[in-house]
Amino acid sequence: MIIAILGILAGILIGLYLPYEFSTISSLYISVGILAAIDSILGALRASLEDKFDAVIFFSGFIVNALLAISLSYLGDKLGVPIYYAAIFVFGTRLFNNIGSIRRYTIDKYRGKI
Repeated sequence: MIIAILGILAGILIGLYLPYEFSTISSLYISVGILAAIDSILGALRASLEDKFDAVIFFSGFIVNALLAISLSYLGDKLGVPIYYAAIFVFGTRLFNNIGSIRRYTIDKYRGKI
């Protein structure tokens, strides 16, 4: 768990001190990929709290989800169809479900139910 936190902090620091600007065209793909990555991170946190975390599942899901979201966005852009809305909807829904589960677990643990 501490390694994950250190990795997140390192990523934030690198992003702050080595800024890179993306073109307007690629910003859509990057934002959908980031949404997929955040979903994977929150899913890993949830699995960790439930003692079900598996690093292989996390890393494969992290990479596959981000690549799939970016690929669908690119394909939709080339076809003129906003397919990225589907990725935003799915990952956004999962993100809120994971946050809700983490919140409930934390509250139950605080109350002594776990």
